[in-house]
Amino acid sequence: MENSTHVTVNTTDCEVVEIPHEIFFAIAMVSLTENLLVVVAVIKNKNLHSPMYCFICSLSIFNMTASVSKTWENIMIVFSKMGHLYSRGELAMKMDDVMDALVCMSFLGSIFSLLAIAVDRYITIFHALRYHTIMTMKRVAAILAGIWTFCAASGVLMAIFSHYTIIMTCFIVLFLISLALIMFLYVHMFLLARTHARKIASLPGNTVHQKHNMKGAITLAILFGVFIACWSPFFFHLFLIMICPLNPYCECYRSLFQVNVILLMCNSVIDPFIYAFRSVELRSTFRKMFCCSGDIFCHAIQCLQLNSNIRLL
Repeated sequence: MENSTHVTVNTTDCEVVEIPHEIFFAIAMVSLTENLLVVVAVIKNKNLHSPMYCFICSLSIFNMTASVSKTWENIMIVFSKMGHLYSRGELAMKMDDVMDALVCMSFLGSIFSLLAIAVDRYITIFHALRYHTIMTMKRVAAILAGIWTFCAASGVLMAIFSHYTIIMTCFIVLFLISLALIMFLYVHMFLLARTHARKIASLPGNTVHQKHNMKGAITLAILFGVFIACWSPFFFHLFLIMICPLNPYCECYRSLFQVNVILLMCNSVIDPFIYAFRSVELRSTFRKMFCCSGDIFCHAIQCLQLNSNIRLL
């Protein structure tokens, strides 16, 4: 996939927009740190051991995979420009295939993780009373294993056969079908939410639970919107490669390839901010992780707070 872009980005009328490698590295490091914090927070807090947060962890790991692959690819480009690596050598070409496979895998993993979260929210809202019997942790583990196996295999196949038009077509079609399916779930979810909420509200003790589930659905809708905004320009780039490889206007858009890649990487930076902003439990876990590095330190802070409260009384 990346190889094909190298061939078609040679423009005559439009100058190729070059993004400094330092920006790629900075975004990748921020993404790795943020998504790693999300994974650690979910592992540490037992209240977050739920199917939705398992899928969020999967999404974070796929985001980290994309960041690592693009970072490694930029390192190879830097070494190539310095003359330490021959860009058309056997090793460089194999590494480029590996990076392409990881990017494909991370894309597929992100969209299937979002799809799994959408299905989870749908079941939570419309089958609340049977949710724990439907979404068991064994089924969640099986779903995650299926997602990772399918995405890894698909990433390898797409990287190996990326020069075939049919593979790139399948890649784009899969993107559009997945987007349509997720959008259908969310539209159906929000259209029926009010009617279903009235029925649930008639049951004792379910009003707060229903509001919490709708907040989770809104959070995932925001994640989905950010995903579309960040990934669509990259897929439009692939689409133009297929339909107008020599058109000067298409080449002008393809000169923005590195900007599209930056947008792609920004998706993995924005996602953790959405989790932290929308989830009270996750914010609380982050505060404990940053403010209380050990039990003694936490106990000291609690004692200071208690003493200050006593003085105020």
